[in-house]
Amino acid sequence: MNIDPRKKPLYRKVNTRTRGVRHHTGGDYRHERNTKQEKRNEADQVSRGSMHGRTQRGLDYTPLFRFLLSKVGEDWQAVHAEAISRIDREEPIFWLVARNEDEQKPYVRIGESSYFSGLYIDENGKLAKVAPDLRNEDLQPSCACCTHTFNGVSFVNRFKPEF
Repeated sequence: MNIDPRKKPLYRKVNTRTRGVRHHTGGDYRHERNTKQEKRNEADQVSRGSMHGRTQRGLDYTPLFRFLLSKVGEDWQAVHAEAISRIDREEPIFWLVARNEDEQKPYVRIGESSYFSGLYIDENGKLAKVAPDLRNEDLQPSCACCTHTFNGVSFVNRFKPEF
């Protein structure tokens, strides 16, 4: 996808220099070389696997989610076209926006402790919230160690352990 250079992208690179932060990195290719599986592939005359992983790490789509939430009530075609021009791939849009009625959820959990309002396209082609009356006060954090957020605002309620 071609990103419009005149507009700011709707994603950002995650800080990879922060101490103690893990970015779910995979194994190194050096640990896969000369394994039994690799030798079997060579015997079957199958080409060796790629050294590049399939998972894209280090991108934060919070700016995209905030952009989509700010466009609630507007024409979906225009919102989608602008979002596509400012991101690297289309998939993250549909983490928040439901494609059909079965996918609609009042809120969507992104990552470990970030929650965003679920969105859908109404019958008039406008972007809408699945649960417009859902508030920050309605949600409960799942643990005491993380800072849980709903649409970028910290949860009002505190963690209550269930015994």
